[in-house]
Amino acid sequence: MRLTSSADPALWIPVTESFGWRGRRHRKAAIRMLLDQAAAGAGRESLPGSRFGTWLASQAVPIAMRQARGRVLAWTWKAEPELVVAMATVQELTPHLRTARAMMPMEYDDTEAFPTPLGVGEKLVVAIPRTPASPPFATYTWDTGTHLITLNAVCSDRQRFGTLEGALDDLARSIRIADDLTAGESDMLRLPPA
Repeated sequence: MRLTSSADPALWIPVTESFGWRGRRHRKAAIRMLLDQAAAGAGRESLPGSRFGTWLASQAVPIAMRQARGRVLAWTWKAEPELVVAMATVQELTPHLRTARAMMPMEYDDTEAFPTPLGVGEKLVVAIPRTPASPPFATYTWDTGTHLITLNAVCSDRQRFGTLEGALDDLARSIRIADDLTAGESDMLRLPPA
């Protein structure tokens, strides 16, 4: 199963399709923000070797995403790449994954229904995490029966996170499943959700 998206190019820069010099600045900014959040979670100002690690990861990420073949999509906020990073993934729903989801902490039970073209999913917004070092985040999930589609967005600024919720909702609604079917290959009729 592969994912596609019609994310608004005025708001989002796709990291997934960037390779080489194209999108390099946004890729590095997204990776730097994620590494800074990881360092803050560990109680440090920065991780050792983070400048080299950011550069190395910015070179390796496009290759890894190409290898994922549509199972991973990622974006940064166009106006300010260090502000928010969003990543959509699709995973096969194995018994282990179902068990891991059932064992998530209680704060992950505060979801609300979120209808999209993928169906009715769940939306979880944690604007003020329990630990001060943790960044605010939003998670959107859809259970297709065989796969779990997840969109995770992490923000570096607690005060501005609330202003991004509408754009994150629109990004979540833009995600679709890409079918590799050609005309006449399937007897299945696909209808949009009611």
